[in-house]
Amino acid sequence: MSEQVSYAAQDGVAVITMDDGKVNALSPELLAAVDLALTRAVDEGLAVLLCGRDGVFSAGFDLPTLIGGGPRAHTMLTAGFRLAERMLALPVPTVVACGGHALAMGAFLLLAADHRVGAAGDHRIAANEVAIGLTVPAAGVELCRRRLTPAHFQRAVVNAEVHDPEAAVRAGFLDEVVPPEALRATATAVARRLAGLDRRAHAATKLRARSETLAALRRAIDDDAADFHLLFGS
Repeated sequence: MSEQVSYAAQDGVAVITMDDGKVNALSPELLAAVDLALTRAVDEGLAVLLCGRDGVFSAGFDLPTLIGGGPRAHTMLTAGFRLAERMLALPVPTVVACGGHALAMGAFLLLAADHRVGAAGDHRIAANEVAIGLTVPAAGVELCRRRLTPAHFQRAVVNAEVHDPEAAVRAGFLDEVVPPEALRATATAVARRLAGLDRRAHAATKLRARSETLAALRRAIDDDAADFHLLFGS
């Protein structure tokens, strides 16, 4: 697909792997490559397994681009949350294998998948914007509000609470945690099982169950686009 995103079809599952050689910073180019890979998976009728590097799923948006502001940063912010919106509504099952840290937009992408498998270990999973001096985008707030447990929502968003993988399950960022050596096999097995669901029923039920979430997320993305200069000073 690109130097940073690979695609492999295996037994009804499209394995999409993000690997920029560092922390999988979600640049405009990496986001576009993942989006293209999702299009290919849908066209081929495959379930999706989205993976990161060993030790890191994604550390979030590319900070130099974000801090630099201007049209490129604006495009990146919108593309990130449009990707999350697309994942929430994708007409094929979507699984994430989180092999390490997932921060900010990386954590928001976890919240957009149908099932999230995490690797045990000393990993940080958090919406950490407040901790680094950024206002959480409205779209990020909506993803957390609607997919985290009520008991953890305020702590995760307002207090930028950091979760280890086990705590991330309790909060709602992950569905299960397995030993690192079992991550890929477990996530693949989940994706294959979900691939066996009736595709029409799965897609229709997904949209029905998430209709309010998707509507709120779309409004929030528009609000963030309008308020970009207030969020990031650009």
